[in-house]
Amino acid sequence: MDALERIKQQVSENPVIVYMKGSPDFPQCGFSARTVQALNACGVEYAYVNIYEDEEVYRALPKFANWPTFPQLYVKGELVGGCDITLDLYQTGELKKMLEEAVGRKAAA
Repeated sequence: MDALERIKQQVSENPVIVYMKGSPDFPQCGFSARTVQALNACGVEYAYVNIYEDEEVYRALPKFANWPTFPQLYVKGELVGGCDITLDLYQTGELKKMLEEAVGRKAAA
């Protein structure tokens, strides 16, 4: 399976997945760290791929969704965006709603 097929499979099998530099426990750039903070604050489980551990994915991912930078957040198979978009969505409360819907949880009232 080539890298683009692996990415497609990962994105389709995980309701929420972030491609990032490092891991949620040890992000290796500020943008990845801020994205993970927003995801964690929403309290929803998510998958991640450390792009430094898979060079093929690192090289193929910008072509997959025509998005050149990392991190990249996907929800229900669709690219949401990078750090700035994720933070904007978090600040408006939309990120939490989007993530809870993706994993089948009802938003807390």
